[in-house]
Amino acid sequence: MPKIKPIAIYLPQFHPIPENDEWWGKGFTEWTNVTMAKPLFDGHYQPHLPADLGFYDLRLEEARLAQEQMAKAYGIHGFCYYHYWFNGKRLLHEPLDRKLKNPKEDLPFMLCWANETWSRRWLGEEKEILIEQTYSEEDDLAHIKWLIPIFQDSRYIKVDDRPVFVFYRPTAMPDIAKTLQVFREECEKQAVAEPYFIASNSHNIADLTKLGFDDILNFQPQLSVLKGAFNDTATIGKWIANLKLGIFSSKLKVYNYRAAKQLMKKKLDYKYLPCVFVGWDNTARRNEKGIIIKGQNVIDFKEDVTDEITSLLKQQRLEQENFIFINAWNEWAEGNHLEPDSKNGLSYLQALKEIFEKHD
Repeated sequence: MPKIKPIAIYLPQFHPIPENDEWWGKGFTEWTNVTMAKPLFDGHYQPHLPADLGFYDLRLEEARLAQEQMAKAYGIHGFCYYHYWFNGKRLLHEPLDRKLKNPKEDLPFMLCWANETWSRRWLGEEKEILIEQTYSEEDDLAHIKWLIPIFQDSRYIKVDDRPVFVFYRPTAMPDIAKTLQVFREECEKQAVAEPYFIASNSHNIADLTKLGFDDILNFQPQLSVLKGAFNDTATIGKWIANLKLGIFSSKLKVYNYRAAKQLMKKKLDYKYLPCVFVGWDNTARRNEKGIIIKGQNVIDFKEDVTDEITSLLKQQRLEQENFIFINAWNEWAEGNHLEPDSKNGLSYLQALKEIFEKHD
């Protein structure tokens, strides 16, 4: 069977930075939200607490090595690090910077530019802006000049020698085609292989290869398909929907895991890279305004992964392109993590290992 390359999306938010100290309080990390989460109805699984790897600090080599060793043991090909670049200013860069200097951290990796404005609220709602995402041709040039040495790292994931680079919100950019052109031209100028550009369709499902991308990541979860997911007010519709799940609330936004996954499956008329999410519950970040996908389980997750692999292989890609993205390795405050917790342990990683061993 053709080899599949599982890529786990990786959040570097587990270490303090001066900006988060200022915005959220001294010592803030993602763990701050995780440990404050509370169950909001009977049977609500919160908080999600880490098991094997504990409450790690990603500035520590031991923590990063433990993550990589676990990922390799269960068949993960590499990490896709969220990369935060704001007109030349980088945030949450310590884990990557320290990895780049440390040959012992040998797990392959790629970057995804999380090009969103940071605000006081989550999920891209631009209220009380903390740091704004702006764009210019000059910044594009500065950005690719910074990226090129990273692309040349021997551990960087490539397709036919082309470094893979993901844009999280490509349609938020004023002239994405121009940005790609600037990137390509500077790479050519420096005798570096043209990047393999991937557009995430997390906010727009159009065929973005027409704008110059090489591939499309069919990002999951697509929360926009869930009725009322972005409406924080109390409604009769929520009361009725929640009552069917045995929950008495007209405000909470709760959805069945299996049903939500089925809603998110869509037929696309273009080639794409599949993505499977583990679970979702961001009440650790947004409390009663969060989105809860209830009933997360390994059986449905495993079925989803198997279906997406079948879809990927039908596309008859080059083996180098056979990526399947898993969202996420460690999105703890979104209840979306492969890393073991006190409830499920290693079960999701074990499920992946069983599947991917068939494609070695």
